[in-house]
Amino acid sequence: MNFLQQLTEWSGQLSGLLWGNILTLGILLGTGLYLTIRMGLIQVRGFTHATALISGKYDRKADGGEVTHFQALATALSATIGTGNIAGVATAITLGGPGALFWMWLTAFFGMATKFTECTLAVKFREISPDGKVAGGPMYTLLHGLQMKRTAALFAVFTLVASFGIGNMVQANSVVDGLGYVYPLVDEYNWVIGCILSLLVGLVILGGLKRIAHVASVIVPFMAAAYIITALIILFMHASAIPAAFLTIFDMALNPWSVGGAAVGEAIRWGVARGLFSNEAGLGSAPMAHAAARTNEPVREGLVAMLGPFIDTIIICSMTGLVIIATGTWQEGSESLTGAALTAHAFNGTLGHTGQLVVGVSLALFAYSTIIAWSYYGDRSAYYLFGERAVLPYRIIYTLLVIVGAAVPLQLVWNIADITNILMALPNLLGLILLAGLVNKLKKDYMSRSQTGAGQN
Repeated sequence: MNFLQQLTEWSGQLSGLLWGNILTLGILLGTGLYLTIRMGLIQVRGFTHATALISGKYDRKADGGEVTHFQALATALSATIGTGNIAGVATAITLGGPGALFWMWLTAFFGMATKFTECTLAVKFREISPDGKVAGGPMYTLLHGLQMKRTAALFAVFTLVASFGIGNMVQANSVVDGLGYVYPLVDEYNWVIGCILSLLVGLVILGGLKRIAHVASVIVPFMAAAYIITALIILFMHASAIPAAFLTIFDMALNPWSVGGAAVGEAIRWGVARGLFSNEAGLGSAPMAHAAARTNEPVREGLVAMLGPFIDTIIICSMTGLVIIATGTWQEGSESLTGAALTAHAFNGTLGHTGQLVVGVSLALFAYSTIIAWSYYGDRSAYYLFGERAVLPYRIIYTLLVIVGAAVPLQLVWNIADITNILMALPNLLGLILLAGLVNKLKKDYMSRSQTGAGQN
């Protein structure tokens, strides 16, 4: 066994230990539960107002920031709506059973409170340069809110590394995989796809956040709507099986007497792990996009941000999961039929090649949007660590690595990305817990002004 194979094996074991560890998942989920209670069930009480905020009537050009509320949400969603929504859900159901979908919902519900808290803090402690460019995220929250300079730098380093892996090369590989479902010959010309994709990425990210946000605000609604509509058509064609699908989900998630305690345990493990992987609540990535929102009200952007896990997991992941369960495809899962292949098989079983085409193109578009959004996260981390001079070189390297990602096997990169994702979460969650009182105070102040009309300007 050569060094790379050994490193891949070791990193895989560490990644599995971190993501499969009940302690790690408990910290992530437990923080969401704590913040849900601390913020007074904000994901329910603030939901209606949050949906009103993205309509545009609350956007003011005079406020600090670079993008609208909707564009900030679209940018963050373009990073989270990715392979997790197609491959991640299928993997969770294959390994944890249909009950895993219930635990993904619960993770998203608590994750909404986590997103609200971390993105409120991102706007509160962001920096705005004289030319109007914004820099924000957990590193600035840790630096300005808690004076934890070394911890802030560690977060930025982990994010920078993660951006090249989970945000770039593995997503480029997913684009090739997605197109390969539709046109198998693509696999023989993966480097050509990589070059074209690299060009498309470069044209967007070299233009900075405003161009990224503009492209994301066009792509995200289109790709999400196309995928959801197709899934709804399949569910309509299997409408009689939907009640039984929900019963199966709840039974296998909560009833150890029916399916056994070990099966419920696996449902919890894989549902929580894939739910957190999909919506990234607590990892600290989305606050960097939401920090750039054009608003002087931190709580306002926190409310917008909490819609992310709802759209990503409760809506889009549910579509994938319900199609797999209602069509009975989950019972056909095997070593060769898992992940995105299982989802494609479920869509193909009802709609034929059209269903497979939707999954393949959606996977490619989801992965592409993730690449351009994660470039901004790495961009802000490079800026924090090395200053403005590092931004352009970072964007060039990031663009070129897309070609590498499309052309080579990436298990080692996947492992490193998974590890750095968890390492991003730990300093971020520490900041959220320590500053929860401040966020609650800001929330109460905003809500009192919003109810009297003062907070709606």
